[in-house]
Order: sequence, then C-alpha cells, then structure tokens
Amino acid sequence: MAARAYWQGQIRLALVSIPVEIYSATKSGARISFNQIHEPSGKRISYEKVVPGIGPVDRDEIIKGYEVSKGNYVLLDDEEIEAVKIESKRTLELVQFVDACEIDPLYFEKPYYVVPNDELAEEAFIVLREALRKSKKVALGQLSVRGSEKLVAIKPCGKGLLLETLRYANEVRQGQSFFDDIGDAKPKKELLDLANTLIEQKSAPFDAGEFEDHYVEALRKLIDKKAKSKSKKAIIEDVDEPEAADGSNVIDLMAALKKSVGKEQPKKTTRRKKSA
Repeated sequence: MAARAYWQGQIRLALVSIPVEIYSATKSGARISFNQIHEPSGKRISYEKVVPGIGPVDRDEIIKGYEVSKGNYVLLDDEEIEAVKIESKRTLELVQFVDACEIDPLYFEKPYYVVPNDELAEEAFIVLREALRKSKKVALGQLSVRGSEKLVAIKPCGKGLLLETLRYANEVRQGQSFFDDIGDAKPKKELLDLANTLIEQKSAPFDAGEFEDHYVEALRKLIDKKAKSKSKKAIIEDVDEPEAADGSNVIDLMAALKKSVGKEQPKKTTRRKKSA
C-alpha cells in the first residue's frame, strides 16, 4: 500500500515556491497495543459516557469544557472551537535560518520526509537542499494543517529533506529546576580519565538496526505462542536475570571503572613473523 501524504503544498523562500509532499518518517504499527476484553464472553469492552449521579447520557448532550479551577469549567461547543481553528494553508513560508546546534533536542517532536511534488519542482528543491547543506543551517517555519499550527524545522536528508515538528516554548519544562539540588563538585581526574577511556572503547557510529525492543519482541513471541496453542490460559515464562559480575554489588567507583575498562579492552592480534 502506497504511503499517504501527510501534507501537500509548497515551500516558499522569498519569491521561490517549491511544490512538495510530506510523508511521516515513522511507523505507528511497530508497537503492540491491546484491547480490553470481557474474559467470560471473549468480547471487546465498550465504554459508556456517564455522569455521576445521573448515569448514561446521549452523545448529543456532550460538549467540551476547559477546567479553569477545581470543578469549574468554561464550556465550548464545536462551532466555537471550529471558528478559531487555523485555516489549513498550502504554503509553508521559511521565515528564519538557524544553526542546527542552536535547537535543543528537547524541542524536536516528530520527523517527516519532504520530497518534490514533480520533476518541475526538482531543480528548486535541490537548490534549497544544497544551500542548507552548504550553510549548515536549518530552516524554520510554521505549518498549518488540520486546524492547528505547527512549528517546523527543515534540514537536508540524503537526496531529500527532513521536516521535524518542534514543541513550542510553553510545552517544554526547563530542566534547571530539576537539577538545582545537584552539587557543584568536580570529579577526580583519575575517575574522569577512566570514564573517558570507557567511552572511547564503546564509541561507534550510530546504527539504529543494532538495537531492538526486547519487550516488544517478547510480547510478539508470547502472542504467537498463545495464538497457536488456542488456549485461554495465561502463558507465563520465567526470564533469567543476568548474573552479577562477581555476585555482589559494586560499591567502589574507582574499582568499578577499572574493571569495566579492563573488560572492554580490544583483543590483541599477534602477527606472524615473515620467514626470511
């Protein structure tokens, strides 16, 4: 099944307009989700809208409310909410360019692939891509889609562009308040050197394929096994806990780091002497 475009329109830089299509870069079906089932009947549980002291209510009696204080709500009907929605625009204006390192990773939300809409758009698309690559800048703009307005960043991604939605400033908690109680002490040089050595030994180019979600994998195996057994009883298997390196908790930080560095030492290969 062909991917469905999340948005179609044009990226505009000053007087230049580039027709593009935007596609989600992530797959929602990769994770496992569950439904609640009534065990005696095997049927899925549905939910009723109820009001305490009144009971079930009709759907047409329900409106949205924003809680301004405990138990007090500002009531809004669908027409009022619809009236303030941002009109979906077919133009994404690039209004600012910043160094990529200036955007804190906390602000990045969801990635999308951007591709030219047709062959005629390719030339301008490639010019924008290479200009961003050469300047090492990220383009910023606001995308109006489905009634809301999203702050977005655009940067080169292989032969295409990557658009990432960003959180607004009021959506991000400032971390300093969480870090206030951490002391200002500097680490001992020997400890820091050992930690740096361990980091260097474990350094490698990032490859997401090297990692897997062991929980999801275990769930899939359990579901497959249960489906094949056609049993309604739970299947519980013991999971072996990894054994401690020496059977005890390591307390001494220096000893732990030295032991870790020793374990990560690469194996030395002996070269054969050339015969005369």
